[in-house]
Amino acid sequence: MENLITLVNKLQRACTALGDHGEESALPTLWDSLPAIAVVGGQSSGKSSVLESIVGKDFLPRGSGIVTRRPLVLQLHKIEDGREYAEFMHLPRKKFTDFALVRKEIQDETDRETGRSKQISSVPIHLSIYSPNVVNLTLIDLPGLTKVAVEGQPDSIVKDIEDMVRSFIEKPNCIILAISPANQDLATSDAIKISREVDPKGERTFGVLTKIDLMDKGTDAVDILEGRSYRLQYPWIGVVNRSQADINKSVDMIAARRRERDYFASTPEYKHMAQRMGSEHLGKMLSKHLESVIKSRIPGLQSLINKTIVELEGELKRLGKPIAADAGGKLYTIMEICRIFDQIYKEHLDGVRPGGEKIYNVFDNQLPAALKRLQFDKHLSMENVRKLITEADGYQPHLIAPEQGYRRLIESSLVSIRGPAEAAVDAVHAILKELVHKAINETAELKQYPTLRVEVGNAAFDSLDRMKEESKKATLKLVDMECSYLTVDFFRKLPQDVEKGGNPTHSIFDRYNDSYLRRIGTTVLAYVNMVCASLRNSIPKSIVYCQVREAKRSLLDHFFTELGSKEMKQLSSMLDEDPAVMERRSSLSKRLELYRSAQAEIDAVAWSK
Repeated sequence: MENLITLVNKLQRACTALGDHGEESALPTLWDSLPAIAVVGGQSSGKSSVLESIVGKDFLPRGSGIVTRRPLVLQLHKIEDGREYAEFMHLPRKKFTDFALVRKEIQDETDRETGRSKQISSVPIHLSIYSPNVVNLTLIDLPGLTKVAVEGQPDSIVKDIEDMVRSFIEKPNCIILAISPANQDLATSDAIKISREVDPKGERTFGVLTKIDLMDKGTDAVDILEGRSYRLQYPWIGVVNRSQADINKSVDMIAARRRERDYFASTPEYKHMAQRMGSEHLGKMLSKHLESVIKSRIPGLQSLINKTIVELEGELKRLGKPIAADAGGKLYTIMEICRIFDQIYKEHLDGVRPGGEKIYNVFDNQLPAALKRLQFDKHLSMENVRKLITEADGYQPHLIAPEQGYRRLIESSLVSIRGPAEAAVDAVHAILKELVHKAINETAELKQYPTLRVEVGNAAFDSLDRMKEESKKATLKLVDMECSYLTVDFFRKLPQDVEKGGNPTHSIFDRYNDSYLRRIGTTVLAYVNMVCASLRNSIPKSIVYCQVREAKRSLLDHFFTELGSKEMKQLSSMLDEDPAVMERRSSLSKRLELYRSAQAEIDAVAWSK
C-alpha cells in the first residue's frame, strides 16, 4: 500500500514541474484529481507545530504575520535507517541534512516567486523528507487564514488567502486537516468555519485540536474531542505541541513526542482516549486514510487519464506540428504542407472530393447551350446571304458557284464560336480557382500559418491565370483553324447540282433568286453545324489538356522554384504562426507529457500488484 502514496507523490511533483497547479485554466488538470491532505488553520492556531511534530523536525519558517505564502507540498518518506535528509524539487541534486537550511530555502524560494512584498502565490513548493521517524504521508501546508493585513500587504490579502485555501479544499478529492486551538472558542475557528462551507457534513474533514495544555484551569476539551461540540465523520485528535520556550531552547522533537504521550496518559480527563491522541497517532491515521482513499480513486483516475490523453492528442493533431528552427526544416515544413494541399486539390479534380464534376457540367451543358444560342439560321437569313454573296462577287458575278461568298458566310458564322469557346475557358478557370479555395480551407496545416496560406493561394491563382491564357490561345486556335481552312469535300458537293437537274445556262440574275440563295444558306448552315459539332468535342479536350491537366501536374511548380531561393528570414515570415496557437501547443504538449507520465506510473503500480 505504501507505493500508492509514493505514486501520488510522483504525480504531484510531475504536475508542479509541468505547470499544473490546479488553477482554473483552459487545460485539463490532473492535480485536482489527485487525493491530497490540505492543512488548514488560522494564524497562531499551532498549524506549523503540528506539521513539525508529525515530521519530528524543526523546518518551517516562523515569525509574525503571514509566514506561509505559498502552498508547501510536504512529502514524507519512511526509510529503514540512515541519516535524515530533505530534498526540494527545484533543487533536485541537493540533499539538506541541516533542517535550519531547509527553513531558509523555503523562505528564499517563496521570495523568488512572490518577491519580498509579502504577496502570496498558488505555485507550490515541493519538499521531500526522508526519515526513519516518519510515516509515508503527503500533506499540503496552506497559508494561515488571517483577519487583517499586516504592513506591506494589500488589503485584499485576507480574501486572497481565503480564496486560495478554498480553491484547494473545495475539491472532492481533498482531505481537510482543520487545525483549531483549544484555548479559543471553537465557534470562532477559522479552519472549522471554512471547512464547514465546503464540507458541511464533515465527510472529509479531520479535526485537530491544539494547545490543549494551555486551556484555562477547570476547563477541558473532552466535549470537542468526543465529538459532542462539533461532530465530524472522523474522531477529533488532540495534540500537545512544544511551547514557545521549548522552541527557543530547541527542545528535541522526539522528547517532545514523549512528553505529549505522557500528558494524555497522565491527565485524568484524557486518559481514556490517550491511545488516539497525539501527533504520532495523527500521522499514522492520516497515512492509513490517505492510502485507502488513493486505492479507491485509482480506477477513476486511470479512466480520467486515458480519456484526457485522447483529447489532448486530438487537439494537438488539430493544431499541427511545431515550427522547425533551421532553414532546412522550415523549407521541408512548407514543402510538406504544399504537398498536402496539392493532394487535396487533385482529389477534388479526380472525384475523391466534390467539385470536379462542375467542369464536366461546363462541357456537357454550358458549352452546348452557348453554341445553341448562336442561332446560325438567323445569321444565314435570305437577306444576309444575298448581301454577303453580292458583296463577295464584287463587280464581276460568279460564274458557277459563289466560292468567295461561301467562304465569307462560313467564316462569319464560325468566328462567332470564339465567344462560347472563351466562355468555356473562363468557366473552367473559375471552377479551378474555387477548388483552390476549397483545398486551402481543407488543408488543416495551412490554418496554422496565415502568411503561407495567402502565399500558396496567390501562387495557385497565378498558375491558373497562366494556364487560362494558354488554354484560351489553344482553344481559339481550334476555331481559327476551322475558319482558315474549309473542308474540301464539302465544296466538291456543290457542282452536283447540275447532275441533279440544275441548269448552268440560267442567267446570272436568276442565280440570285430566293430559291438559289436559300439553297446556299442551307448548305452553309449544314457545314457550320458540322464544324460546330466537331468543336463541341475538341474544345473540352483543349481546355482539359491546357488547364485541368496542367493544374494537376504543375499547380505550384513556379512557387517551388521561387521557394528554393528564399532566405531563412523569408521562410520564417511564411511560417508566422499565431502566438496564441504556439503557446497553446506548448501548454498542451506539457500537459500531455504529464498525463502520459501519470499513465505509466499508475500502470507500473497496477502491474506490480
